Amino acid sequence: MNWLSIFIQRPVATTLLTLAIALPGLVAFHLLPMAALPQVDMPVIEVNAKQPGASPETMASSVAMPLERSLGAIAGINELTSTSSSGATRISMEFELERDSDGAARDVQSAINAAAGLLPTLPSNPTYRKSSPNRIMHIALTSAIYTQAQLYDLGFTVLGQRIAQVDGVGGVDVNGSALRSVRIEVNPAALNQYGVALEQVRSAIAGANVNLPKGFIQDGQHHWQLEVNDQAKQARDYENLVIAWRGNAPVRLNDVAVIIDSVQEVRNAGTVRGKPAVILSVMRQPDANVVATVDAVKALLPRMKPLIPAGVEVEVLVDRSTTVRKSLSDVGITLLISIALVILVTFAFLRNGRATLIPAITIPVSLSGTLAVIYLCGFSLNNLTLMALIIATGFVVDDAIVVVENITRHIENGMPPVQAAFRGIKEVSFTVIAISLALVAVFIPLLMMGGVIGRIFVNFQ
Repeated sequence: MNWLSIFIQRPVATTLLTLAIALPGLVAFHLLPMAALPQVDMPVIEVNAKQPGASPETMASSVAMPLERSLGAIAGINELTSTSSSGATRISMEFELERDSDGAARDVQSAINAAAGLLPTLPSNPTYRKSSPNRIMHIALTSAIYTQAQLYDLGFTVLGQRIAQVDGVGGVDVNGSALRSVRIEVNPAALNQYGVALEQVRSAIAGANVNLPKGFIQDGQHHWQLEVNDQAKQARDYENLVIAWRGNAPVRLNDVAVIIDSVQEVRNAGTVRGKPAVILSVMRQPDANVVATVDAVKALLPRMKPLIPAGVEVEVLVDRSTTVRKSLSDVGITLLISIALVILVTFAFLRNGRATLIPAITIPVSLSGTLAVIYLCGFSLNNLTLMALIIATGFVVDDAIVVVENITRHIENGMPPVQAAFRGIKEVSFTVIAISLALVAVFIPLLMMGGVIGRIFVNFQ
């Protein structure tokens, strides 16, 4: 027996059955990730190298160029760009869409290792990370007690590292200050007065921070391990450092220089509403969902309160998921309005509440089934999938109205409902199938598109 005839005879039972069929789709709706646009994995990898004190020209010629030669030999690179600034070089590589990002990352690490012999002495080896140009969150650290250097140390060593471990986070940039450091500002006139060269000062400072084993002293049955803390970590540890001898008198570092506790880069600063602050910029991985990643970071922040000293305020300044949620909300409202208009138009022409209820039930069932398929295919709930659902609503209603109108015509002519249902469907089934196939054929060219646009419109199809 046809489901339309069952509905005409037992509408309550059919409605309950319809809701049961729609349940998997409703569950899938709550499980689907949300995004502004379909997620397209763009394999982008950034390589960073630092050499404090070097000019942009020096960084470009001695650091960026050797790295570019080695990285440029990697297969599948679409675009390679480098930016050199004072003491830092950043190289960005965009790979082909078909290239696996993990495999590309391994090739990048091999290229960095191959270029190591061509690079000057750096404080640390060049690093790389899979990244996305999108910064999805900005988190501010402010305090009336702690300095910006202390806030930077907190953000860099505690908050930044913990947030970077969240699924979907590609990296965390800490801005607004720099790591704590001892700054030694040498006075050239004083150096000339004592006859001391800058190289002597450098050698003395480097020798004061050599962390080497001191050995041991052994006497008979006794063994003493030598442990000496010779690391200079604060400004006062450098003040009495002897850099030279003149006339049996030592020349100390504080005789020729001003030594202060400061930060590595004094030209970085950040403010929030006029208050000194440190900003944590959270970047997502190329294949991560914006909304899910932001929610995970927000859920992490309350759990990190025990690690944050009293007097430090943590505030989310920018949340890119807000625009995504509003965009999806607007499209969702449009979908509901379109469904309501379809039902009203159907009722206006058929003038039959029971006949109007058929497309009213058909639309949610069809949408629920589609949501379940979207979930199984791994797609997200984005503007393109919702737009496709809006268009599909019209397709479903077209077919339903054609069938219902033909059945209603036979019932009005005195035919029994069951017989009218079978006859009405038999008469228009070929037409309905032809219409559906024609509508599907219109969108087939979208499946043939390549590149980023093709990847995006897969969700629409």
